[in-house]
Amino acid sequence: MKTSKQNSLLTSISLLIIFIAFGCGQKWSEENKGDYSLVINQDGQTLGYSPASGVKILTINRLAFKDLNKNGKLDSYEDWRLTAEERAKDLASRMSVDQIAGLMLYSSHQAVPSGGGGFMQGGTYNGKPFAESGAKPSDLSDQQVKFLTDDNLRHVLVTSVESPEISARWNNNIQSFVEGTGLGIPVNISSDPRHGSDSYAEYNAGAGGRISMWPGTLGIAASFDPALMKKFGEVAAAEYRALGITTALSPQIDLATEPRWSRFDGTMGEDPELTADMARAYVDGFQTSTGIEHISGGWGYHSVNAMVKHWPGGGPEEGGRDGHYGYGAYAVYPGNNLKDHLIPFTEGAFKLQGPTGMASAVMPYYTISYNQDKKYGENVGNSYSKYIINDLLRGEYKYDGVVCTDWMITADATGVDKFEGKCWGVEKLSVAERHYKVIMSGVDQFGGNNDKGPVLEAYQIGVKEQGEEFMRKRFEESAVRLLKNILRTGLFENPYLDPEKTKSIVGNAEFMKAGYDAQLRSVVMLKNNPGTLPLKKQLKVFVPKRYTPAGRDWFGRETPENWSDPVNLSIVSKYFEVVEKPGMADFALVCIASPSGMTGYDPGDLKAKGNGYVPISLQYGIYKADFAREKSIAGGSPFETFTDRSFKGKSVISRNAFDMKMLNETKTQMGNKPVVVIVDVLNPMVFSEIEKNASAILVHFGVQDQALMDIITGFSEPSGLLPFQMPANMKTVEEQYEDTPGDMNCYVDSNGSKYDFGFGLNWKGPISDERVTKYKN
Repeated sequence: MKTSKQNSLLTSISLLIIFIAFGCGQKWSEENKGDYSLVINQDGQTLGYSPASGVKILTINRLAFKDLNKNGKLDSYEDWRLTAEERAKDLASRMSVDQIAGLMLYSSHQAVPSGGGGFMQGGTYNGKPFAESGAKPSDLSDQQVKFLTDDNLRHVLVTSVESPEISARWNNNIQSFVEGTGLGIPVNISSDPRHGSDSYAEYNAGAGGRISMWPGTLGIAASFDPALMKKFGEVAAAEYRALGITTALSPQIDLATEPRWSRFDGTMGEDPELTADMARAYVDGFQTSTGIEHISGGWGYHSVNAMVKHWPGGGPEEGGRDGHYGYGAYAVYPGNNLKDHLIPFTEGAFKLQGPTGMASAVMPYYTISYNQDKKYGENVGNSYSKYIINDLLRGEYKYDGVVCTDWMITADATGVDKFEGKCWGVEKLSVAERHYKVIMSGVDQFGGNNDKGPVLEAYQIGVKEQGEEFMRKRFEESAVRLLKNILRTGLFENPYLDPEKTKSIVGNAEFMKAGYDAQLRSVVMLKNNPGTLPLKKQLKVFVPKRYTPAGRDWFGRETPENWSDPVNLSIVSKYFEVVEKPGMADFALVCIASPSGMTGYDPGDLKAKGNGYVPISLQYGIYKADFAREKSIAGGSPFETFTDRSFKGKSVISRNAFDMKMLNETKTQMGNKPVVVIVDVLNPMVFSEIEKNASAILVHFGVQDQALMDIITGFSEPSGLLPFQMPANMKTVEEQYEDTPGDMNCYVDSNGSKYDFGFGLNWKGPISDERVTKYKN
C-alpha cells in the first residue's frame, strides 16, 4: 500500500510526463479553408497548401514546413528560417536546365477568363472557347496548363480579370496546380498598371468599387508630392496582393524629354529630380511590408516587386516615334545627355528610403540607344547590349536584381510598321541566337515568351562556345535572382487567398477615397480669367459633342468615326442644368484632348515615293515641318534601303483637329459668356490655337469627371503643377533636343502666364510654395 507521499510523487511524475509530452509536441495547428489549408506556426510563418497538390507537412523541431518536392525531408529551400539568398541558391542548384529555362520565361498577356482573341491571345478550355466550354471563370485555360507543365513557366502577366473574387480563385487554382508539380515553385503573377480612372464613374463617399481609381503617374507627379506617390504605392500593393499579384510591371520612370513620344503620359514628367523622388516613393510604397505582414528585410506579404522601366530611359526617341515599331527603333542623344536619363534609376529606384533598398527588377526598353556604346561599338536594342546591361547597369551601378526584357524582343519582325517582334539591331540573328545574346548581355528573363525551346537552344549555343560549367553557372545566376523575388514575397510559404477577404480589400471605401483625393490634387489650372472660376452650382451649361473621325488605334486596328458626349452628362447635371443650345447657357464646358493620332510614320508617304517618315505634331491644325532636321541622327533597318529618316517639309494634321474647331466655334456661339476648357493631356501641346478663346483652362492626366466638377464649382481648389513644359510653337519642338529636359520656349498666354515646368494656378493666382521652391527654382 502506497503512502500519501508516494502518491504525491507519482502524481507529480505523471504531470511532468504529460507536460513534457505536450511541450515536445508540434507547435502548429491547421485550419481547413476549403480548397486550401492554413498551417499556423506558433513561432514562425503561416503556411498555405492545397491537399490536392499532394504536398505534405513536415514537423521539424515542432515547427511545420512544406515538403514541396515530396522527398520526405526538409531541404534548405523549404526552410523558411533561412534567408531568401540561401534558399534561392539551394533551389537553383536542384533545378534542371529545363526548369531554369522555364523560370526565365514571362508569359504573354493572360485574361481571366481567357475568352478574348487577337492581341490578348484568347484561350481554350478542354479544346473549346470559354463561352462554349462550361468552364468556370477561375479555371486554367489549356494554354496556361501547357506553359506551366511543358515549359515550366512560373511568371504570368495578367490583364483583365472578371472580378476580384474570380482573380483570387484563379490564383488559388494556378498555385495549387504548380505546387504539385516538380519542385513546387509558386507562380509570380504580374500586372501592368491597373489603377486608372474611369472618367464616367461616379464617386460616392463611403462606397467601394472594383478597384481604387487614381490619376496616371503623370497626374500624381503633378502634385509634386512624393508622399502622395508613396501612398498610391501602398494602396496599390494591398490591392495587388489581394488579387494574387506579386510583381508590378511599373513604374515607368523614363525621363519625358521628348514631348512627342506616345508614351509620355505614362511617365512622371521631364525633370530628373522630381522623377527620381517620385520613383523612389513609388517603389518604397509597393515593396515595403511592416507589422504582421513583414517577413525579413522590409519584404513580406504586403510587398509587390517593382519592375522599373525602361533602362536606360526610353524617353529620347528621335522625332517622338515609339520603339514598339521599327520606325521608332532609335533613341538619340543630340545633347549628349544620357546621364540625366539614368538619374530616376540610380538616384531614385536604386536608392530607396525603405529597407528593401532598391527596386527588385528592371526592364530595358526596345530602343537602340544610338552610339552610346563606346566600348563595343554596338547599336542594338538595349536588352541585347552588353555595354548597357552588363557594363553600365550591373557593373558601374552594381545592380544585382532581375533584368527582364520588354515583351517580344526575340520574335521576328517583317517590317518597320508591323506590330510584331522587336528585335532591333539583331534582325538577322536567329531566334535562338537572340536569346543567347540577351543572356550573355546580363539579362535574366524574356518578356512575352511562353516557349522554353529557344532558351534551351541558347544554352546549347553557350555550351559550345563557353562550356557546360560556364553556362550552368550563368543559368543558376539568373535563377537565384528570379527565385529571390518569389521567396521574399512569401509565396513559397503561402500563395493562397481568401476570396471574401479579397472582395473586402480591393476597391474598399478607404482606398477609393484616397484615389479620388489624389485625382483632385492632380488637376492643373493654367488659366482663369477674373470672375470665371469657381462657378456657382445650378448655372445653365452647354456641353458640345465631340467628333472623332475614323482611323487606326495604336495597334493599327481600324476604329470607326464617332460622335459622343465628352463627359458623363448625368454627373454634370448634378452640378449644373445642362441645356442643348449655347444661347440658353450661362457658360460652356468644352472638354477636349491634346492633339493625337500621329505615329511619325505613314505607309502612304512611302507609296508616294517618300521615305515613310512624317512629323508628329503637338498642334491641332495642319503642320508643315519646316524646322525639322535636314537629316535624321539615326536610321537603318534591314527592311529599308535608306538610313535618312528625315521628315523635313512634310505636313500632317491631328486626328482630333475637330477639338480645336469645336472650341473656337463654341466661343463664337457663346459671345461674352465664359467658355471653360478642360483638356485631357497625353502630351505637351501648343496652346496658341485655342487659348485666347478659353476663359479658363484646366488640364488633367486621367481623372473622373466628377473630380473636375468638384474643382470648377469650388468644392476643391486646384493645386497641381505642370510636370513638364508646354511649347510655344512647333518650331521650338523641332529644335529642342530629344534627350534634354526643359529646353523649349514655353507658351505665354493672353494673361501673361508662362506655361513652364512647375506652373499652376489656384484661386489666388500663380502657385508659389515649397514645392515650386524645391523643384523649379
